[in-house]
Amino acid sequence: MELDRFDRQLLNLIQDDAAQTAERLAEQVALSPSAIQRRLRRLREQGVIVRDAAVVDPRKVGRPTFFIVSLQVERERPELLAQLRTWLAAQAPIQQVFYVTGEADFVLVITAPDTETYDGLMARMVADNPNVRRFTTNVALSVVKQGMTIPVPLEAPG
Repeated sequence: MELDRFDRQLLNLIQDDAAQTAERLAEQVALSPSAIQRRLRRLREQGVIVRDAAVVDPRKVGRPTFFIVSLQVERERPELLAQLRTWLAAQAPIQQVFYVTGEADFVLVITAPDTETYDGLMARMVADNPNVRRFTTNVALSVVKQGMTIPVPLEAPG
């Protein structure tokens, strides 16, 4: 799919605040509200916009602690990795999972109300996934920056 400058502007704007009305977006992009709605519908249908989500303050909903986990597996056989990926994706406290290079095989971002809850999740992970060799945990002392925004250049690359 080819993205023009208007599409790129829209993507940047709605990543910042997806609740903006078509009228508000039209003021910033110089298109009509109906053109904005058509473009957003097309971007969703073509899978450029994967989903709209609300950003929640974790402290206000009882999930104040973030754990960054480096996970090593015993064997990298495709079926064992697929089983682990499926398990990780099904766990609500696990916000992000990255399959990475280096010493770890996966890096996880997990949120939990306390260390006891985190320990319970990790005990279940090890019990349910015998291919997990080991994991190391870093506890976030504070969050300096958190986001999911993908910067979209206004001009097409190349």
